[in-house]
Amino acid sequence: MGRVNDASSFDSNHPDTMAHPVRPSTLLALTLTASLASLSTGATPLAAQGAPSPAPTLTLAEVRMLVEAHLVVSAIHDSSDNKAAQQKNKTKEAQLELQQKKREMITEALAKKGMADSVFSKRRFLVSSNATLRAQFDSILADVTGAPLPGVVAAAPLAPGAVAASSLPPGLVGTHLGHVVSSFMDTPDKSGFLPMALAEAKIAAQHAAFAMRTPDNLASMQTHAGHVIHAIDPTQAPSGPGKGFGLKRAAGGIAQHVELAAKEPAASANVKSHAVHVATAARSAMSRGDQAIAIAKQIQAATTAAAAASLVSQLVSLCEQLIAGSDNNADGRIGWGDGEGALQQAQDHMGLLLAGEKKP
Repeated sequence: MGRVNDASSFDSNHPDTMAHPVRPSTLLALTLTASLASLSTGATPLAAQGAPSPAPTLTLAEVRMLVEAHLVVSAIHDSSDNKAAQQKNKTKEAQLELQQKKREMITEALAKKGMADSVFSKRRFLVSSNATLRAQFDSILADVTGAPLPGVVAAAPLAPGAVAASSLPPGLVGTHLGHVVSSFMDTPDKSGFLPMALAEAKIAAQHAAFAMRTPDNLASMQTHAGHVIHAIDPTQAPSGPGKGFGLKRAAGGIAQHVELAAKEPAASANVKSHAVHVATAARSAMSRGDQAIAIAKQIQAATTAAAAASLVSQLVSLCEQLIAGSDNNADGRIGWGDGEGALQQAQDHMGLLLAGEKKP
């Protein structure tokens, strides 16, 4: 199997410069002597010393292999998500078991393709951050699946919460952090988990506010309650104005991938420290999402407008807290821990994490 090319380039035609003219015969003798010396000692030729390393890339065969692996992994995700949405699997134990089984199935499926999890993640990030590789990937995917080839458009401005890939640390640490703040292949618009979570949270808050505008209209409040659920967890409300990814899934991706970055051997103390803050705040947002869904379902079950309206204010508050968090201990500030943090605190600490890293 081909590997991502991380080797430094070698330019054997790089001209040597000399202070005094040298006769051709002398130059030939010196060149042969230097070449033999480098072969016998294993020394790096002068032309290769200090040569810049090319940006990592993939061969066409590696892109095709990635497409095949992507389709297999996507099928595993879809199957697992469907099982996780079933009522019988709503217990914490069942969810943990399904997550563990999904990880094992993905690892096994990738191994059959001759690919490690880390290689798969790295290649996905390369494709998501390189326009040429992305075009190759989309073309092969369209050919394999029969899906329409996406149009080629100018790069859109970065989504709120997004960070340019060039600002990330090198190696797999940067790959996993990139999945959080830059790009992830499985999100609807290929944005990172944090921008996607922020987008879904804003939609949930918007529709909670819409419900509050019509306290005498039961049907309207129930409709917008369904829209809130869709933005937070579309597995529980298949249709609505959300992105179709869901705040909970996106926030879970934030926590998972920032922790994967922190587990890399090359992760700095700075990354490890802030990863805890980011993951904790993201999981608090997920917990608030569950609370908002519970209130929204009560609104859907209400039989009178008055009963629904009494719950809408709670829904609005919880949806606002998906981003802002909550000052639970009334100390005048919202921290990342103790159930206070949410997406804003996750974003703040991602900023601190990236600011504390030396650029490659």
